Amino acid sequence: MVSASVCTALGEGRAVAITPETVAAADPFGDDLQLALHVLYELHYQGFDGVDDRREWDPELLRLRHHLEDRFLGAVREAAPGGEGDTVDEALAGLLVEPRGHDPTSMTHFLQREGTREQLREYAALRSPYHLKEADPHAWVLPRLHGRAKAGMVAVEFDEFGAGHPESIHARLFADLMADLDLDIRYGHYVDATPAEALASVNLMSTLGLHRARRGALVGHFAVVEVTSSPGSRRLAQAMRRTGAGPAAEHFYDEHVEADAVHEQVVRREVVAGLLADEPHLEPDVAFGVRATVLVEDRLAARLLNAWRAGRSALRRPLPP
Repeated sequence: MVSASVCTALGEGRAVAITPETVAAADPFGDDLQLALHVLYELHYQGFDGVDDRREWDPELLRLRHHLEDRFLGAVREAAPGGEGDTVDEALAGLLVEPRGHDPTSMTHFLQREGTREQLREYAALRSPYHLKEADPHAWVLPRLHGRAKAGMVAVEFDEFGAGHPESIHARLFADLMADLDLDIRYGHYVDATPAEALASVNLMSTLGLHRARRGALVGHFAVVEVTSSPGSRRLAQAMRRTGAGPAAEHFYDEHVEADAVHEQVVRREVVAGLLADEPHLEPDVAFGVRATVLVEDRLAARLLNAWRAGRSALRRPLPP
């Protein structure tokens, strides 16, 4: 397995020996490839105890990551709608209108109406690899922007990082939510239990953030996050209240309802519009970022809903009571 080889090589401090043919044979959306990518990306975030920090830029690991990224993004491009002439307006159109009534394909609609406390715990656990580094990969785009786009991005990121108040950093607020749900708040604790669909959501923003050539796609990813966050957070806040999850659990989503309603306007009018005014040739990239994000989030929603409606855990390893 690719992920086992990566973890063993890092843990033992030796070179990793994986051929491009092995990567090409891996399922691009499967647990093995997604976990391997996640581990390699983590070298650029918090790293691992006992792993030399210099391995972040190990040429062999970077070469392997390149092959894994190509396999993953190639599959995303093939599965996502749109093409060369795709526009941002076309890509965003379906996200700007809330569905009337209950959407049976929506994970947040399900949790709002009928989700149990245990399902909310599962949701928080598998989302923790994303939310405990929320806004970090988007910050990588800042040196690659200028003018309106940079100013707008910094304004939104400032709020995401607590507006100068460490207790209000959104990743900290999510840890407080996890504590209310009797979950372990340690960074990365639930990665082993997280299904590939949730890891793909984190890996997508990492691969877009780490490459300057993908700055347009990262802005598209950011736009989806902010456009969809406010209505989805409203439903999740209601789910937390209905199940008595606790004040911190409610507060995390209440905060996103208000903040992200403002952020959506800033991202669309300043970040996206500003980037395209400066670099109009990036419009297909921004549109791809939008459609790729929708694709991986839809795959995650389908995984969770199929499991929960069948009375199963959505995690690779169920949570302890």
